[in-house]
Amino acid sequence: MLDELDDLLRMARDWASGGHKVAIATVIQTWGSAPRRRGSHAIIRDDGLFEGSVSGGCVEGDVIVGARELIATGGGFERRDYGVQDENAWTFGLACGGTISVLIQTIDDTHYPPELIDRVIERRGQGQAVSVVTDLTTGLSQEGEAVAGDHIYSNIYPPPLRMMIVGAVHVSQSLVPLARQLGYRVLVVDPRDSFAAADRFAGIEVDTRWPDEAFAEWKPDGGTAIVTLTHDPKIDDPGLSAALKSNAFYIAALGSRKTQAARLERLAAMGFTPEQLARIDGPAGIAIGAATPAEIALSILAGATAALRGI
Repeated sequence: MLDELDDLLRMARDWASGGHKVAIATVIQTWGSAPRRRGSHAIIRDDGLFEGSVSGGCVEGDVIVGARELIATGGGFERRDYGVQDENAWTFGLACGGTISVLIQTIDDTHYPPELIDRVIERRGQGQAVSVVTDLTTGLSQEGEAVAGDHIYSNIYPPPLRMMIVGAVHVSQSLVPLARQLGYRVLVVDPRDSFAAADRFAGIEVDTRWPDEAFAEWKPDGGTAIVTLTHDPKIDDPGLSAALKSNAFYIAALGSRKTQAARLERLAAMGFTPEQLARIDGPAGIAIGAATPAEIALSILAGATAALRGI
């Protein structure tokens, strides 16, 4: 499973534990067609080795130089702004029309504390979001409630992505590897022995409990997408009921519009309100004319991505 943030923070911690000085670069503001999202990170070691990206390659060279200069002076922070209006725009390669601001901080007690890295890793591992606030006048980052202000940068790190799939079916066979490529930890549940016993998913053991029982242990959170695929109300409905009681950011159910209408009637009879039922994306996914299991999986992941990005 790929979790870029977790990988970067763990690597930064490992580099520091190994005796290296390390800096972290963060995209703190974007305008226009910025190549990387706000909150994107890169980590830079004292010898110039780096991981992650703040621009998809456009300005990394300059950021690395700035980070190494800060490290060489014993630590500090610096904000660097890049855009096409700058005379060095073509040198930096940021010619897409966007502008970005990057904050570079050395990892130390007075800028980006090592204890904060441990805290973010720990909290996200527990399925919790973490709010980190940076004072742009001192360069100090610390955990705290997000606040507004010209000299404050606030960022919320969501918990790691998970996708809980109800139904070990053909669509699941395509959905599992695609979801993994997008950074999801994938969990599959199907109480039907004939489906669960099939050797369909490399590296995944299908849980044979009922979905609501499995979800009670898995505890879906704000980093979780839930997708039901069996077409069997006896299996899908308990999963959807548990999903609607959670903070899952995306809930989807496979089936036709007629199936969806009947599904909503059953769930309404269970006491769910129209506002709650509106959280269910059904038929699942973005309409792309999907016909094959792989295309259906693609449309579902597109729907999950849109929900994750607030589109």
